Amino acid sequence: MAKKVAFLQGNEAAAQGALYAGCKFFAGYPITPSTEVAEVMSVELPKVGGKFIQMEDEIGAMAALIGGSLAGSKALTSTSGPGLSLKQELIGYACIAEVPCVIVNVMRGGPSTGMPTGPSQSDIMSAKWGTHGDHPAICLVPASVQELYEETIRAFNLAEKYRTPVMIMPDEIVAHMRERIVFAEPGEIEVIDRTAPTVEPSKYKPYDTSFGDVPPLAAFGSGYKFHVTGLNKLPDGFPTTKAEYVQAEEERQVRKVEGNAADIMKWEEYLCDDADIIVVAFGSTSRSARFAVDEARKQGIKAGLFRLITFWPFPEARLLELSKKAKGFITPEMNLGMSHGVVKAAVEGNAPVLGIFRVDGEPINPGQIIDKMKEVK
Repeated sequence: MAKKVAFLQGNEAAAQGALYAGCKFFAGYPITPSTEVAEVMSVELPKVGGKFIQMEDEIGAMAALIGGSLAGSKALTSTSGPGLSLKQELIGYACIAEVPCVIVNVMRGGPSTGMPTGPSQSDIMSAKWGTHGDHPAICLVPASVQELYEETIRAFNLAEKYRTPVMIMPDEIVAHMRERIVFAEPGEIEVIDRTAPTVEPSKYKPYDTSFGDVPPLAAFGSGYKFHVTGLNKLPDGFPTTKAEYVQAEEERQVRKVEGNAADIMKWEEYLCDDADIIVVAFGSTSRSARFAVDEARKQGIKAGLFRLITFWPFPEARLLELSKKAKGFITPEMNLGMSHGVVKAAVEGNAPVLGIFRVDGEPINPGQIIDKMKEVK
């Protein structure tokens, strides 16, 4: 039997991926260039018994997202630019309260209103540092419509597995391009659900670490009563200021992601085995980079592409390994050097890192990348 195929926009594919993953709740607020995610979910969720709500603003949308997840639903929101900024306080709340949820943030020009209809890749630092305090961070950066569909499914799996918010950050080009997509059959891609408690309600503690770094999560309304707070807390969820508990809690929350980085990180290496010059790119820019690598090879330049699919956690160990034989790295990105600094820190001075930074609303083209390759000595 032939699989279902369609010609979809990236944002539409993200919504379809969420539905495949079992998403039953969406709360959001329209904002260019992510609105199509909400539009699809508003039509499709009622068909599967889900709930869609348009909130009064981005802060309310994030609050509703947390509530929907705590009530037991896999929960999604979508936003862009200033909307992500408005969500940050409650993203921090979701982190400390360990509430699984998925945030699709379509990157556009900024800061502030910036260039609402233009592409950008300038929100990747917000995924890790946007909210205050030490907290876990998972950020996925797909490069095609098919990958946006599949990575949205994976985002839900990671959110549920590690009880944490997960961000998907396609740039505007990926979100608005249209490509052929092949839908997965039911059961073809693994779908992970949060771990439910195995103890009776009277003995349940929402942050009981005796079960490991990721405690089981009950749903409100299922007979389990528990306290949720944005304060540091004891295993029963009630606040504490005791130093030993606060230290242990914060270290555990970061450890549950960083300690499982090998399970979370994902990247693609293209012609890197013998490459003298390695282009580190993500999103739509990686498509230009792949073309540039092929053209450079025709010109006798041993180029390769290291394509980030997961940005956070960042695969610095693999880049460090590659830096021991490469002559140089290039970081093309639609921002003023965000990944450049991370790559530079990862390779620890073993090889030069040259950047191509563009924030004028135009994509980086292969010719720019090839020209920069020729600057590597």
